[in-house]
Amino acid sequence: MQPRISIITPSYNQGKFIRQTIESVLSQDYPNIEYIIVDALSTDETLPIVGEYKDRLTLIAERDSGQTDAINKGLRLATGDIVCWLNSDDYFLPGTLASVGDFFADNPDKLWLTGDCQIVDQAGRPIQQPVRHYKRLLRSLTPALYLGMTNAICQPSTFWRRSVHTQLGFLTESLHYTMDYDWWLRLQQLQPPAILPQPLTAFRIHADSKGGNQYGLQFDEDYQTFARYWAGTPIRWLHRLHNRAITSVYNLVK
Repeated sequence: MQPRISIITPSYNQGKFIRQTIESVLSQDYPNIEYIIVDALSTDETLPIVGEYKDRLTLIAERDSGQTDAINKGLRLATGDIVCWLNSDDYFLPGTLASVGDFFADNPDKLWLTGDCQIVDQAGRPIQQPVRHYKRLLRSLTPALYLGMTNAICQPSTFWRRSVHTQLGFLTESLHYTMDYDWWLRLQQLQPPAILPQPLTAFRIHADSKGGNQYGLQFDEDYQTFARYWAGTPIRWLHRLHNRAITSVYNLVK
């Protein structure tokens, strides 16, 4: 029997993208989904757009203390066997939930899985293909590389059993950039992720996204998050060196 999948979308003033996000969820060829949008009282066209789909999703519209708080609100409301979050500027590819549902139905011992993702620009055009291929290579190797040296997990392409929240609690709300990395490291303490090779989602980078204009602050928080879980000096040195190399590349291409 295919599991029920709950998708959480934290939302604030992404009206230019959220329709594509919603359509990508509701058009999935999968019979058992729960879709929850948690909006922080957007002031653009977001809420009227979401309202067009009110009979097919659950909308929570109220002030929050940030993206992580919004995600946690949705996770606490979720009733699905499998959960994930999909940001309001990203989107699922066709067939994603069928692949995820089949995997968990066939592998009852697996707690979480992650797949590949396309990296796209504001218009949905593929970008940063070398970055995508590099992270895909790392995920084919050891967790010490794709979770220790760096975070090579695609956030929108990652799904887990809701039951793990009984053991692990919810996302760390003091984190603004690396709440996903922190969550992966906590999940890793229970079990390494299953890796799916196919792309499941599109991760969008644009002028207003955190990944597009706040990468310096993101890397600072990234190292602080990493250091809470990895004690060995060699892997700490490797992680810091990797962050410096990536930051240098970003500075060159910006």
